[in-house]
Amino acid sequence: MSEIRIDKWLWAVRIFKSRSMATEACRKGKITIDGQELKASHIVKMNEIIGVRQPPIIRTYRVKGLIENRVSAKIAIEYKEETTAPEELAKLEISKLESAFYRPGGQGRPTKKDRRELDKLTEDLKI
Repeated sequence: MSEIRIDKWLWAVRIFKSRSMATEACRKGKITIDGQELKASHIVKMNEIIGVRQPPIIRTYRVKGLIENRVSAKIAIEYKEETTAPEELAKLEISKLESAFYRPGGQGRPTKKDRRELDKLTEDLKI
C-alpha cells in the first residue's frame, strides 16, 4: 500500500472515531502539515508531521506507517507517533483543572462545604 488519503489514515489510527469526522475536520481546516490546511484527499507520506487542532491544543503526530483499515488501539500505536510538545500537553492539563473550579452563574456564593473543597483542591495543587 503506497497511497492513502489523510482522512482514512486519521480514522484508521484512531485519531477520529469515524471517517466522516476526519473528513469534516479536514474541511474545517483542523488538519495541517507545515501550517498548510489539508483537504481530505491529501495523500499521506511516511514520516510526515501532521497537526490536528483539538482545542485548546494542537496535537502533532508523525506517520510511522500507512494503514487503510481500522485496527485495534494497540496495533494503531505502531503506525503513529505522538510528537505533541510538552507545553501543549500542559495547556490541556490546565484547562482540565479550570473546569474543576468552574461554577455556573446564578448559584451565589460558595457554601462552607464548597469553600473547603476548593481549598483542598488548591492545597493539593499548590497553586
